Amino acid sequence: MGIDYDQIEADRARIREVYLGEQRPASSARGVHHVALLCADVERTVQFYQGVLEFPLTEIFENRDYRGSNHFFFDIGNGNLLAFFDLPGLDLGDYAEVLGGLHHLAISVEPQRWEHLRGKLEAAGVEYMLESGTSIYFRDPDGARVELIADPLGEMYGSKVM
Repeated sequence: MGIDYDQIEADRARIREVYLGEQRPASSARGVHHVALLCADVERTVQFYQGVLEFPLTEIFENRDYRGSNHFFFDIGNGNLLAFFDLPGLDLGDYAEVLGGLHHLAISVEPQRWEHLRGKLEAAGVEYMLESGTSIYFRDPDGARVELIADPLGEMYGSKVM
């Protein structure tokens, strides 16, 4: 079974025409409060996100939905948070990219900070992939794919997306 690329492009053009008007309405949302991921080891996660990526830990408390579980947060700029849960006693298995699941989390950083963090990833022995000169893709200690992108918020590889 082959992929019909012409049909995909036609569908993309139709969606663009129907849904991308010149006068985009204002969003009903204020922004991302937090994105929550799972982790197997709280301290390892803190060492990676705060120690390597320099996202400050802002709070840690018990998860209201699961006794003994931690809910903790990192500052990723502009009032946005990256949150984690550990779920002790549950055998969640390894991270997997599945339909409906997380493909990757892209976090914008200043170009100078991007270079600095690239060096920290190298020093920590974290394997990564460079893309288009502005993106670094890597996996966190639990396997979630993260992207550090040096493009400004609202832009991607030189194109305005916002």
